[in-house]
Amino acid sequence: MKHKEALRQREKLAANLPAAGEILRGSLLRRTIRHKTGCAKCATGGGHPIWVLTVGYPGGRTKQFSLRPELKPQVERWLKNYQKLKATLEAICELNHVLIRPEE
Repeated sequence: MKHKEALRQREKLAANLPAAGEILRGSLLRRTIRHKTGCAKCATGGGHPIWVLTVGYPGGRTKQFSLRPELKPQVERWLKNYQKLKATLEAICELNHVLIRPEE
């Protein structure tokens, strides 16, 4: 690949990056909460389904954030933006590898 082509592709990728303020790292999980006593729904085995954002940190620590149902679409969109950003940055790095080699 020529330098001009690598530069063109890199600029195209960079122009399509998601907004930096709308990214979120983690995993969206559906959990069921069950109360020990006093809840008729839990006593019959149903429980209360909730959405949880789980985020891993160095050292094996994780944090979980319970989400209100109306936030789920926004969180899903932000998680997709993070994956798109990550993949695009990898592609840009590969193009930059081409640019640091001497042009043939």
